[in-house]
Amino acid sequence: MAASYLCFLDDEMDQAVGWLGSVIGYRPYVAWASAPWFSDARFVGALSAAGLADASLNITDYGTDLDNDAVREHLQPWFRAIEVVCDRDPAAADMARMAKLLRFCGRTDESLALCERADSVERVMLTEVIRAGTWRRLGDRQETTAAFRRALQLDPTNWSLYLDLADLAAEDSDFPTAADLVRQGLAHEPQDVTLRAAGAAYRVRAAGSIADLDLLLELAVELPHAGYRNGLIEHALGRPDLPPDRIAAARRLQTED
Repeated sequence: MAASYLCFLDDEMDQAVGWLGSVIGYRPYVAWASAPWFSDARFVGALSAAGLADASLNITDYGTDLDNDAVREHLQPWFRAIEVVCDRDPAAADMARMAKLLRFCGRTDESLALCERADSVERVMLTEVIRAGTWRRLGDRQETTAAFRRALQLDPTNWSLYLDLADLAAEDSDFPTAADLVRQGLAHEPQDVTLRAAGAAYRVRAAGSIADLDLLLELAVELPHAGYRNGLIEHALGRPDLPPDRIAAARRLQTED
């Protein structure tokens, strides 16, 4: 907090808000944004959209619970700053990043509205990705898929979007479609281990390929996110009549964390 205030005194407003965002993310139950200088017209008037967007993402980086009344109340000055800066300096990608914070705070209507405002400035892939995440949080799978597909239209070589759509198809138990979407993603990033593992898992479930199950077991140990790895294994093992030794090996991988 002291670093933020010193940056403010030195007219380094983006640095000040960046430090403050990190502090808030670490301890969101303290009303850090209620500091008088944060609402100072000189401060808010000098903030850039990029600086406030970076700082807003800092708040979301710590995995703390932001979706409750206490945090929303403490962040009221921050939400007002978003409104002021977006009115003064509308930049689509930065507005989308601020919309992500609104979603994390449970302000889903405001998040979607800010995405709409971002679209009125410029249509960019990131806005659709943030919108998809908000619809997913709301449980609307049709809108989630539609947003990811619009994102893919804006950035057709982005392999991670193919994976997002594949995962959604898998959640709907449409494993042939999931496998085909991964195949399309691999055309753009053939060496990505997460994409390769997902493809193997979805092909196992769709067709019962033992070779793909062996590939999944080989790649699973390289996956950076244990939760995602375990989910892929669970999808694959939903295929009936797989060899017991492979099933046992997969279960061991799920319990190694």
